[in-house]
Amino acid sequence: MNIRTANTGRLLAALLLACALGSSAAFAASTRMSPLAGTWTLEAADVQHPDGSRESDYGAHPKGLLLIDKQGNYSLQIFKAERPRFHAGDKAKGTPAEYKAAVMGASTHYGKLIVEPDRRVLVFHIIGASFPNWEGQEQRRQYELKGDVLSYRVTARPNGDVPISIWRRVE
Repeated sequence: MNIRTANTGRLLAALLLACALGSSAAFAASTRMSPLAGTWTLEAADVQHPDGSRESDYGAHPKGLLLIDKQGNYSLQIFKAERPRFHAGDKAKGTPAEYKAAVMGASTHYGKLIVEPDRRVLVFHIIGASFPNWEGQEQRRQYELKGDVLSYRVTARPNGDVPISIWRRVE
């Protein structure tokens, strides 16, 4: 074996080791979300008032779906089940009351989700939302995970109400 062949062999081994280490780091980064990756259905969309009382924020039977992949991409939808249908049957011909009920009875957004387990914080990097003012925002939420139940508290509204979402993992 000559020196050139030996150096080439060492270089190849070093490259393979670097690739393996890089792949391990990438795998570790991609699995950080694995505790939350999956499909979640909404169990409750409540609001806690400043006086400590709590009630449903999206009606008696809210509907919702939260999808999170292993890379942290997410899509979240919450709907008030009791939203009225548009009388005209045409989305473009709703009344002001129908439009208000449709908008106020839904909360949807998607983007990238980062988990800070040591702080028990979810960080939503919102790309698109039914409320356009959220687009491009980072929203932080305190969370708790007990088995297959995930709950988090949204930042207080101007009136002091704190929305609380509770999700159950189905996959």
